[in-house]
Amino acid sequence: MSNSKTTPLAPKPVARNGWIRKSDLDAWLGRYLPVPTQAVSNEEFHPIPQTPEQKRVEHEIIAGAEREARLAGIDRRQFLRSSCGMALAFAAMNTVYGRCFRVEAAELNDPAAVAANKTRFFIFDVQTHHVAMPEEIPHVDKEFLNAIFGLREEARSMNPALKNRVPKPEDIYLENYVKEIFLDSETDVVALSALPGSSEDSDILTPGVIYKSRSWINEVTSSPRVISHGYFSPDLGQQNLEYMHSQLEKIKIEAWKGYTGWPRAKGVDRWRMDDEKLAYPALDFARKHGIHNICLHKGLPFPGDPNRWSPMDVPRAALDFPDMNFLVYHSGFRDVGEVLPAARDGFQKNSYIPWTSDLCAWKKKNPRVKNVYMEMGSTFAYMVSSSPVLAAYVIGMIIDAFGVDHVLWGTDSIWWGSPQWQIEAFRRLEMPEDLMKRFGWKPLTDDVKRQIFGLNAARVYGVDPEAKRNPLPGDYLEKLRKAYKQSGLNAPSNTQYGWVRADSLTANA
Repeated sequence: MSNSKTTPLAPKPVARNGWIRKSDLDAWLGRYLPVPTQAVSNEEFHPIPQTPEQKRVEHEIIAGAEREARLAGIDRRQFLRSSCGMALAFAAMNTVYGRCFRVEAAELNDPAAVAANKTRFFIFDVQTHHVAMPEEIPHVDKEFLNAIFGLREEARSMNPALKNRVPKPEDIYLENYVKEIFLDSETDVVALSALPGSSEDSDILTPGVIYKSRSWINEVTSSPRVISHGYFSPDLGQQNLEYMHSQLEKIKIEAWKGYTGWPRAKGVDRWRMDDEKLAYPALDFARKHGIHNICLHKGLPFPGDPNRWSPMDVPRAALDFPDMNFLVYHSGFRDVGEVLPAARDGFQKNSYIPWTSDLCAWKKKNPRVKNVYMEMGSTFAYMVSSSPVLAAYVIGMIIDAFGVDHVLWGTDSIWWGSPQWQIEAFRRLEMPEDLMKRFGWKPLTDDVKRQIFGLNAARVYGVDPEAKRNPLPGDYLEKLRKAYKQSGLNAPSNTQYGWVRADSLTANA
């Protein structure tokens, strides 16, 4: 078995508060793998340590890549950045976890075989982020922004990207966001979502910047590629309504995004979606102005009391506002660290997925409710890279409760790097036979994936999927993509921009 440690390409990372940048670790180890082999955090939640299974996957990928690269006459990193390298990563996961992904043997060394095994889907990613540039957010919380950028002296050495350049904060600015999502993945349409600060002035990504990014991308592509979210915080009462009104006057909004566990009112530790005095006026305001999509960060708790992020305030609001859509971001998934030990021992239906299973149980008792949607951002990435069987289980459970037409594709990019590896993972994912036999679930067919990848979101947001699958000849993005591929620079960087635990350093020493 090949050792994953190679000649360092960058200085050894220095931990900050027990965390290190994933990209710093990869630069030090010289390993840019097509899929993450440990949990990556955007600092909203605590990443868990690398599991023994993930460590085995890592070794399998590296050993296989060295073998196939020698046969192809290229170096290991070149191979890992190819379509065959991506296929090998899923073959390695099959070796460790059992057959969960569709991979043909020929795909490991024949790009044509990879292309032949690929179904094209319309892909609408409903959860993406980038970070606003400093001049766009002059009053931002500098400490929080520095933590995201890693600009402190002990975290300056970020990951070399293309041509071994030293990355800068621009890696999570708009330009690289466009590259990672629209050039290095098959994503057709995105929702650009807010990143909150402690006040309107300190947001990391403000609604105004979102609209500016949306306008620029849609203008240069001559087609609507981006929809935008506004931000609301009902705990502020009348001030929130005034902020919502201000956003409507200045920018185009297709949905409101809220973080129930991140209130802005002093002395408040959370707000609830079913609060008649605070939240319902905001819902009435949204309804009055024709915006019917309410997106809520649920699950994946920020540091602090995790119960602030429970999704169980959504049911009553959904019942009281049947004409509104409630999009439960992260599907209410609480903490993979609580789930993995149980997952290794086998599943009992709805037993090991706190909050997600609670919401599913409620939905099965209320089958007539049709206005709650489950979104997969970071949840799918977290699970599929930790336990593909767990990912299939949770997807099966959600489909069983909510229906395949109420599951939305999201990746939480740019934190996980380009979303292409997640697209490949879901495209290849199969429902294990034992789960279908045990729970009566159906296979993850192309029709099922077609709905989840994009058709459901297209319906919720009123987007024409056919127009995006077959863009007009004047669509500049398609021309840019072709020029990008012809330039010879179209190998994905395999960079993941979030954070992992500092003990990854000693584990890989």
